Amino acid sequence: MRRLLLLILLAPLLGACGGGPTAKALGPRSHQIDVANPQLVAFKKHTGVPDCPRVGSSAVHGGMPAVTLPCLGGGRPVDVAGLRGPMIVNFWASWCGECRKEMAALAVYAVHQPRLKVLGIDFQDQQPGAALQLARDSGVRYPLVADPTGSLDKASPLPHIPGLPLTVFLDAEGSITHVEAGAMLTEDDVATAARRYLGVSG
Repeated sequence: MRRLLLLILLAPLLGACGGGPTAKALGPRSHQIDVANPQLVAFKKHTGVPDCPRVGSSAVHGGMPAVTLPCLGGGRPVDVAGLRGPMIVNFWASWCGECRKEMAALAVYAVHQPRLKVLGIDFQDQQPGAALQLARDSGVRYPLVADPTGSLDKASPLPHIPGLPLTVFLDAEGSITHVEAGAMLTEDDVATAARRYLGVSG
């Protein structure tokens, strides 16, 4: 009965996950995407996605740009310039097929490696309901923020984001040590990257 109620609440929010956002979807109306409406807030309580982290407001040289993003499904907003590592920052979207595989690998790794933090950024995604559903189905236990309008694209020092998934590695001071384009498809792939770019092993 509870599952049926959730499906009814999310029915208007869940869309097809195949393909990417259309030009129209990324146009002037994109700012109207509400990633924390009451239905999403209610649904998030039935996922394992935690609250978004508290961060400082100071930017660091070579770190993430000073862009504040809303927490997906409600919660405190996050100024990504305040993120500190060791951390994996993963750009993904519900419409991205490779992101689905990578999210499952990241979810397993995050559980087995608590010394390394993970933050997901739902990027240029017009279906926040589908995004939260994917996170729940993938067993995500790390916080998620949303960037439906793509404000982080080309936001220095980040490069242009031509496609998803894309992963940024941050050291303890918050500096970017590496930007990885493409999917890490297994837990071993994630562990290898964490060891190579952040010195995190085990």
